[in-house]
Amino acid sequence: MTTTSYHVAGISCDHCVRAITSEVTDIAGVRTVSVDIPTKTVTIEHADVAAPVLIAAINEAGFDEVVAN
Repeated sequence: MTTTSYHVAGISCDHCVRAITSEVTDIAGVRTVSVDIPTKTVTIEHADVAAPVLIAAINEAGFDEVVAN
């Protein structure tokens, strides 16, 4: 398993958490998704999922400013 973290501007509430979690957990190979509102960090535990795939899922949830930590 690999753990990848992203800073996602715009995370501000539980709705944001649910939207990101829903999109990212739909990806095959994703084991867990953790969203921290105060730090605006998304941490994903996954098995060999390419970064562009993870970022695209976060974008699909409505967040365009995604930067790898």
